Amino acid sequence: MSAPQAGVSKPSNANTTEATAADVVDFINTVDTSAVRRADAHVLLRMMQEETGQPPVMWGPTIIGFGAYHYKYASGREGDAPAAGFSPRKANLVIYGLTYPPAARPLLEKLGKFKSSVACVYVNKLADIDLDVLRQLISMSYRHATTSDMQSLQSQKH
Repeated sequence: MSAPQAGVSKPSNANTTEATAADVVDFINTVDTSAVRRADAHVLLRMMQEETGQPPVMWGPTIIGFGAYHYKYASGREGDAPAAGFSPRKANLVIYGLTYPPAARPLLEKLGKFKSSVACVYVNKLADIDLDVLRQLISMSYRHATTSDMQSLQSQKH
């Protein structure tokens, strides 16, 4: 995954978030957020690595991903994305993909205190949620992303 050459722009439908060689632990240790959120990020890092069996990789400047899947929108835009991932942001921990599996809803109801969007779960601190349920969601979401036809799913999510 090489960077575009100077003066050569990416197509407008190209994936803008790509895997990088940046150090994940350095990112967590220096991200502009609270000490609690950084500590939670280290817990989430270990948990996601255990549940996916994949090493952590930085995707773009702020997303920590585990494994990858290929997606294609109905518009023709396609690319690769982390099969599981999170980002320790200033406002909260963002956990990607937990809402995708069809069987996720009952588990999300047991997760605890969080907010969600189409693709993300937003957690203030890990103490607010059930970590056993989170493990199940991570495992289910990773399996779903790596074994499902993500074309139709992604096309429905835009």
